Amino acid sequence: MNKDERIGFVGLGIMGKPMVGHLLKSGFAVVVYDLNRDAVAELAANGAEQATSPADVAKRSDHVITMLPDSPEVQAVALGDGGLIEGLRPDMIYADMSTITPTAALKIAKELAVKGVKCLDAPVSGGQVGAEQATLSIMVGGDQAVFDAFIPVFEKMGKTVTLCGPNGAGQIVKACNQIQVALNFVGMAEALVLGAKAGVDPEIIVKVLSGGYAQTRVMDVRGPRIVKGDFKPGFRSRFHYKDLNIIMKTAQDYGVPLPATSVVHELFTAMIAKGRGDLDHSAIITVIEDLAGIQARTKKG
Repeated sequence: MNKDERIGFVGLGIMGKPMVGHLLKSGFAVVVYDLNRDAVAELAANGAEQATSPADVAKRSDHVITMLPDSPEVQAVALGDGGLIEGLRPDMIYADMSTITPTAALKIAKELAVKGVKCLDAPVSGGQVGAEQATLSIMVGGDQAVFDAFIPVFEKMGKTVTLCGPNGAGQIVKACNQIQVALNFVGMAEALVLGAKAGVDPEIIVKVLSGGYAQTRVMDVRGPRIVKGDFKPGFRSRFHYKDLNIIMKTAQDYGVPLPATSVVHELFTAMIAKGRGDLDHSAIITVIEDLAGIQARTKKG
């Protein structure tokens, strides 16, 4: 992979836009498309080329990346009318960095393989901050040779890039990641609410737990913000809820019981029902607070 090759990029949301920015700063020529024309115009002002459709992106690029909300959007962009499939050519690499179901990733890889296109599923962890700072963890499913060829692109957007196995494996590992993160948030929320209702300062709880075996990155990054009622999104709760829906569907597909994750899924369902979907996923504590009748924060969020 060299910088003479054009990278197509579809999906310029809070994650995709800064990711494209890093590619541009690294010297890659990038062709972009999104329904949000303001985002397209902003990147065009920084040197990106504007396309008129996903098919146009593929026709004008050597390789293509998508960063989209969910499985239906990815399948429509990749395989639908006016989609990438109409412009992709043999030996091009298509890397989907969205979080979608493993079955959808496998379906797309199978259909594009008929055209000779090499596919990677490459979901990320790190949220908006990781996208902005190019410190994303990128978990990839696909062939070793294709992965090796695309590493120079991935490394401009992420800090940790790991081949997890064949097509679909990246999405499986992302599901595992989101299970662990969600359980960590709920565990921290329950600890803070219990402590607060018993009369202990939540800031003290975070300080003590952060110094012992209960310490997690979730607590390090979000604990101090939670106790201050700061739920400005790094990763919106509605997106984690979407991921939990994917996880539950994947568990059903593979016949794996997820009892603790099922409870967490219901808690996130309650948060979405309460209109809190645009808060950070750490705001799951507000649901536990509602149930306990106590606020474990120094101010209202």
